[in-house]
Amino acid sequence: MKNDMNKPLSMLKFNNEQVSVHSIKTKYQGFFKMNEYSLQHKLFSGEQSQLFTREIFERGDAVVVMPYDAKLDKLLLIEQFRPGALRGDDSPWLLEFIAGMFDANESPIEVAIREAKEEADLTLRSNDLVPIMQYLSSPGGMSERIHLYLAYFNSDKVETGAVYGLPEENEDILLHLVSRTHALDLLAQGKITNAATIIGLQWLAMNYQSLFIK
Repeated sequence: MKNDMNKPLSMLKFNNEQVSVHSIKTKYQGFFKMNEYSLQHKLFSGEQSQLFTREIFERGDAVVVMPYDAKLDKLLLIEQFRPGALRGDDSPWLLEFIAGMFDANESPIEVAIREAKEEADLTLRSNDLVPIMQYLSSPGGMSERIHLYLAYFNSDKVETGAVYGLPEENEDILLHLVSRTHALDLLAQGKITNAATIIGLQWLAMNYQSLFIK
């Protein structure tokens, strides 16, 4: 039997070298941007695809911070209004983790520290942050990559019901301090519908026992 230990874990057959981008045209530029890509790529048959176009929502990358008090087994959730949720029948005020987009020349850690202060008045240091994963939000039509972090924090210093956020960015953010089990109950009941928060909570459910108490 051949030794498979040195084989890469990825199953992917192709990479960027099998894609030809012929042009990128900006179709809309506002708070966000919409680009039209004209491209071709290699097919699994070995042939080349026809030239086709796709509109891609270019909203930039973002950082999500999951504040967790491992000593007391508590999480910090924030509640805020999200216009993208208006089309549904449920509330457009969502329970989420702290999140924000990159400013120019910022690292993911710098974004995490800045957003935690702006949205929840949390003072984090770089060694409080543990990278969990990076993932693509909706790669069929959006280029956004999410950087998800666990943040160790002291929940005794958090005021439940406090409101933070930057008025100039129309932020109005309410803090909720909940137990991990309560957060998972909310998830199971369909009360948490934000993708990054769902992913973070599912990761925590699988890994909380291995996290050290800080």
